[in-house]
Amino acid sequence: MFHKVLDIQKIRQDFPILNEVINGKPLVYFDNAATTQKPLPVLNALTRYYEHYNANIHRGIHHLAEKATSAFEASRHKIQTFLNARHVEEIIFTYGTTDGINLVAQSYGRTFLKEGDEIIISTMEHHSNIVPWQMLCEEKGCVLRVIPINDEGELLMDEYEKMLSEKTKFVSVVHVSNALGTINPVAEIIEKAHAVGAKVLIDGAQASSHIDIDVQALDCDFYVFSLHKLYGPTGMGALYGKKDILNAMPPYRGGGEMIKEVTFAKTTYSDLPYKFEAGTPNIADVVAAYTAVEYVETLGKKQIADYEHELLVYGTDALNTIGGLRLVGTAKEKVSVISFVMDGIHPQDVGVILDQQGIAVRTGHHCTQPLMQRLGIPGTSRASFAVYNTKEEIDKLVVGLERVKKMLS
Repeated sequence: MFHKVLDIQKIRQDFPILNEVINGKPLVYFDNAATTQKPLPVLNALTRYYEHYNANIHRGIHHLAEKATSAFEASRHKIQTFLNARHVEEIIFTYGTTDGINLVAQSYGRTFLKEGDEIIISTMEHHSNIVPWQMLCEEKGCVLRVIPINDEGELLMDEYEKMLSEKTKFVSVVHVSNALGTINPVAEIIEKAHAVGAKVLIDGAQASSHIDIDVQALDCDFYVFSLHKLYGPTGMGALYGKKDILNAMPPYRGGGEMIKEVTFAKTTYSDLPYKFEAGTPNIADVVAAYTAVEYVETLGKKQIADYEHELLVYGTDALNTIGGLRLVGTAKEKVSVISFVMDGIHPQDVGVILDQQGIAVRTGHHCTQPLMQRLGIPGTSRASFAVYNTKEEIDKLVVGLERVKKMLS
């Protein structure tokens, strides 16, 4: 199968896990919004690091340490380019999106927010962009406000505008909904927040593999994402922050690497980015992140997005032919995520029966319980597509769902 520029069958050969057989059936992996699979170049980069230059970084003058440090910092430059950040020191390595949000909430929030200040999030946030702000509100006496959505899963921007005031000090919203696939108008959200003097964090966990990200054009104050949703390793992510803001923030964790000088009387801290990177980092996965970003850049973000949109349209049309199935999240602007419910059938049962046919989907509330409450459902089944998926696999999903209906309806 060929698709314009992308040779999908050739791409599939880069992902050895797609050769797995599950319950006697070839694996159909539609759980990409939870984590993407890893291509051979990324797997090889991990192996190459451990086999040839495994060493602790920044604190050694021997050859292995210098080579590991060089590879580690090359990934920082790669991510700077990927996000179009102005300065390389604006890229802070984290353990993922959740870690990045917590860093901002604990460092920026505890320092600059006070009782009565308002923080705005949205109804469709992942728990990782709800709980850290709730914790901060409990500690500081801030007020958490929530942008509502319509039944299609789109933010009500007029309601957001009404919320904004001189009390608004921080806005933290998701770029792309993990549960619905909705692409939010983040540029407009940022502009309106800045008009009242608020700072803005964008959760890019789901956007990073689908959408071109330009933090300078967006003018966001913070942007966070995880590499494991970008064909990279788990346990590694990045936080972008504007240099002047990061410089004004105190360290989040204490330990080695984030210090200039330590005495029992006083400690002075490292400059950016190291003051936020205490201890031995996740070196191997940071090194492999370079290859993951390079892999996406080589395929082309636009080519990936165009192909995934083709899968989204095909999948949406296909699932709409199944009686008793209702799509959840029908925003005009979406990435390749399809959530659905089936009349009288619990999402977990859908997932179990599909798994018996070798089809991996995600079921449940997708770490968005408040969103599910707003939609009046306990959860959904979610099929999410990546560049290595095919229309033939979607056809298998349709057959699988018809079997679910036959067995349980």
